[in-house]
Amino acid sequence: MKNRRPSEAPSSVDRDGEEFVRAFNDCRAELVSTLYYMLGSRDDAQDVAQDAFIKCWRTRSTLADVRNMRGWIFRVGMNAAKDLQRNAWRRKAKMIGDGMPPEEVGSVAPIEILEEREEQARLRKALADLRPDEKEVFLLRQNGDLTFEEIAEQRCAPVGTVKTQMRSALQKLRQALQQP
Repeated sequence: MKNRRPSEAPSSVDRDGEEFVRAFNDCRAELVSTLYYMLGSRDDAQDVAQDAFIKCWRTRSTLADVRNMRGWIFRVGMNAAKDLQRNAWRRKAKMIGDGMPPEEVGSVAPIEILEEREEQARLRKALADLRPDEKEVFLLRQNGDLTFEEIAEQRCAPVGTVKTQMRSALQKLRQALQQP
């Protein structure tokens, strides 16, 4: 922050910037994990999260208009991921996502860790098998905390279509997770 005289109050842009950084840091790990599921590469997910931060930071003066900060951050991140996927060179060189997403280390028994990894692997595969529109709607709703109306507005699609895509995604994920 710039040096100020004590009598000077911080500007609203400074306060908005601090609020944004705090909000971004609060959801960064989950954003990177979500982007990992979308992109299949931990490095790409980290790069896209960084790109999303920069894009959001550049527009921080408009934060007063943002109703759902977390949803906005996830939307910018998902759009940046889609931009990356559209890049023809990246599409040809896309790595298969066998690496594990970033995890927190804890004091859990090894057998529990293995069981959780197996379940996460099934979930990753099930997410990868979803149609792109189903995957995007699922991730924006579950991880981005966007409403169906916000997702529909972003995707320029009717709310009913978004709800149908979410229902289809949930059915496919439930089926995949119930299989041994």
